[in-house]
Amino acid sequence: MHDLGSMVMTADDLLIRKAEKADADEVFALAREFGLTFRPEREAFDAALPQLLANDDALLLVAVVNGRVQGYLLGFVHLTLFANGPVAWVEEAMVQSGSRRQGIGRTLLEEFERWARTREAGYVAMATRRAPEFYHALGYEASATFFRKVLR
Repeated sequence: MHDLGSMVMTADDLLIRKAEKADADEVFALAREFGLTFRPEREAFDAALPQLLANDDALLLVAVVNGRVQGYLLGFVHLTLFANGPVAWVEEAMVQSGSRRQGIGRTLLEEFERWARTREAGYVAMATRRAPEFYHALGYEASATFFRKVLR
């Protein structure tokens, strides 16, 4: 079983690890860059972060380059009826704009896939219109149309 309790080194200057409370400021800055429809608010972020870190069905990864958080990925595993068990869902994946095309996003996603396999997920999915070439290169395929209704 792949243990994320230990840090995962992927390159000389890139470290992928589980997020910690101390990463809050840097992750919040990235979340604000990620949000297009919603504008993340610090109070809501600070309330959600400890809950996500404590949730066994959630994984919040950070990509640290030279001591600074340059990206993050938030994903979940949940049970389904149609897929004969759990599936994994990437809710947010963000790499700082000046740090893209350096393998950070790929490494975050690969680490999430490893975690999802340990949770016996049947597949990994996400809803995004950004960077389709990136996801295709990693073996992802377009599968469905995404609908949403904003409730607040």
